[in-house]
Amino acid sequence: MADDTEQIRALVEKWAAAVHRGEMEGVLADHADDIVMFDVPPPYQGVLGIRAYRDVWPSFFAWQAVGAVFEIESLDVTAGSDVAFTHALIRCGTPQDLTERPDNRLRLTLGLRKEGDRWVVAHEHHSFPYVETGP
Repeated sequence: MADDTEQIRALVEKWAAAVHRGEMEGVLADHADDIVMFDVPPPYQGVLGIRAYRDVWPSFFAWQAVGAVFEIESLDVTAGSDVAFTHALIRCGTPQDLTERPDNRLRLTLGLRKEGDRWVVAHEHHSFPYVETGP
C-alpha cells in the first residue's frame, strides 16, 4: 500500500504541475475515460467523460495565463487495493485574489481506481468555501 500511496501522490503532483503549465496532455493523463468531475463553474450537473473534461480546461488555462497560481499546499492519500481517494488544498488565484483573501484555498478531492497496475482518476471535485460578502 505504501507504494500505491506514493504512486498516487506522484500522479496528483504531476497533474497539478501540468495544470499550472497549461499542458492539456498532462492534465488528461491518468484520467479514466468515464471521469466525472464537479467543478466550481457550471455545468452544475457536472462534467461527464474525458471529452467533456478536456473541454473545460482551455478557459481555465487562459485565466491562469494572466498570472494565477495553482500550487498544492497539502495532499493526503488513502489507498486500498483497487480504490483510493485524495484530498488537497491548493493555492489557486491571481495575485489580487490571494492578496484580498490570503487564506482562501481550492479544495480538491479525487477518487481513483486501479486499472491493471495503473491508477486512474475516476472522480474529481473542486470547490471553494462559500464566503458571505454582503450584510
